[in-house]
Amino acid sequence: MRKVMFAALLAGAIAVPALAQDVAVSLQSAVFIERLGHTGDGRVQRRIEPAARLKHGDRVVLMVEWQARPAQQGFTVTSAIPATIAFERTSNEAVEVSVDGGKHWGMLGALKVSGRDGPRLASPEDVTHLRWQVASNDAQRGMGRMTYSAIVR
Repeated sequence: MRKVMFAALLAGAIAVPALAQDVAVSLQSAVFIERLGHTGDGRVQRRIEPAARLKHGDRVVLMVEWQARPAQQGFTVTSAIPATIAFERTSNEAVEVSVDGGKHWGMLGALKVSGRDGPRLASPEDVTHLRWQVASNDAQRGMGRMTYSAIVR
């Protein structure tokens, strides 16, 4: 297993282009690393900063921004989760997930995977893809973003 990887490679792998109702959607992604530090009075402070290098166990925040020509109808955006990270949670509760490479979709608490002892409820680290709906009022703006957190495997 690689101990260190470049965040740029990870960022380039997380988003796949979306196409809906003949609307071309471009996706840009960015990876930020979560750092914990102490303030002068001893409190713990959390901050995020652009990631240049990542290592096993790093907590990251991934931001996927979409841009399209303003459209009257909404569309769907799908983003693959790189195998090098374990999904934790998303900024949007309505995001659907897949645990089988994008074949089936649903909410995390409803999907099952095959385990050693038979089927079990899927956990966040089983997530392979995210999918979210861009509402028509957001599509009219022509841009938006979604973030999610993960841990480097």
